[in-house]
Amino acid sequence: MQVELTLRLDGLARVPDAVRMAERLGFDGVVSTETAHDAFLPLVLAAEHSSSLTLGTAIALAFPRSPAVTAYQAWDLQAYSGGRLLLGLGSQVKGVNERRFSTAWTGPAGPRMREYIQAMRALWQTWQTGAPLDFRGQHYTLTLMSPNNNPGPIPCNPPQVAVSAVGPVMCRVAGEVCDGVRLHRFSTPRYLRETAVPAIAAGLRRAGRSRAGFEIGSGVFTVTGATTAELDREREAARRQIAFYASTRAYRPVFEPYGWGEIADRLRELSLKNDWAAMSALLPDAIVDEVAIVAPREELGARIVERFGGVLDRINLTFDPRTEDDQRWLARLVEDLHRATAPVGA
Repeated sequence: MQVELTLRLDGLARVPDAVRMAERLGFDGVVSTETAHDAFLPLVLAAEHSSSLTLGTAIALAFPRSPAVTAYQAWDLQAYSGGRLLLGLGSQVKGVNERRFSTAWTGPAGPRMREYIQAMRALWQTWQTGAPLDFRGQHYTLTLMSPNNNPGPIPCNPPQVAVSAVGPVMCRVAGEVCDGVRLHRFSTPRYLRETAVPAIAAGLRRAGRSRAGFEIGSGVFTVTGATTAELDREREAARRQIAFYASTRAYRPVFEPYGWGEIADRLRELSLKNDWAAMSALLPDAIVDEVAIVAPREELGARIVERFGGVLDRINLTFDPRTEDDQRWLARLVEDLHRATAPVGA
């Protein structure tokens, strides 16, 4: 199992030290998110201050950018890093696109994402091989590429592309046209086994592809600590975050198999009222324990492997170790996860 560290993006100045630490502790890669900061800028610094780490966007928002804008950013970063970019893209929901980014929503998201990736790859093929650019789709048309606008070939392969997915439609799209998928850490093990993984397999079959070479990755909610007090604080932080995600209508199917759909509906009602403080109170410990992995530090690695060994190729952790003891523990955790069994067919 490959292990990534999420970069804490409270300032670009922290990125170099965090990246050097991740490489020193044995991580295979780092990822940047696009919640309150741009996803690409930190990875330029990460490329400069590392030599072996993969550099992932987990995820960059696709639809607020044209596929050409994303293609240029990814092409330059892939060249600068020597081929280490793992381009993770996400659609986000209609409200975020329209109200946060003032981007027109022309759903459904699955077919549009498929075309978005195909459009990017058409650009990359033109730049790498000199083939004429002639991409015509329902959402995107790309036919103009003058020599002045062509960055030319790079001395490595084009970036690998994965999409963020929760629902079965986007999981099938990933299997059809992507090199991998980045599953949401909100997904439970049952949802992965019963819904996400079968949908990915269906997409692979539709495209005549095998599981070999396709990478299934996911973030994971962890609740851990060296003391009971730390565990309690982490549990409440996870409860708040899980309640936030569960209020999103598109994520309701994760709760449905457990009979928790009404809780998701109530959370959505509270979110529309901006009553964020009341939301976590609706989540019992049983939900937190199902979505998150709750364990003391020295048991965490075994619990992660128990849940995801044989399913995930790549896992993303979110920690910010500030002390030497924290860093030593994190290095041991990475070693534990590296020993996890690879998925069948990988």
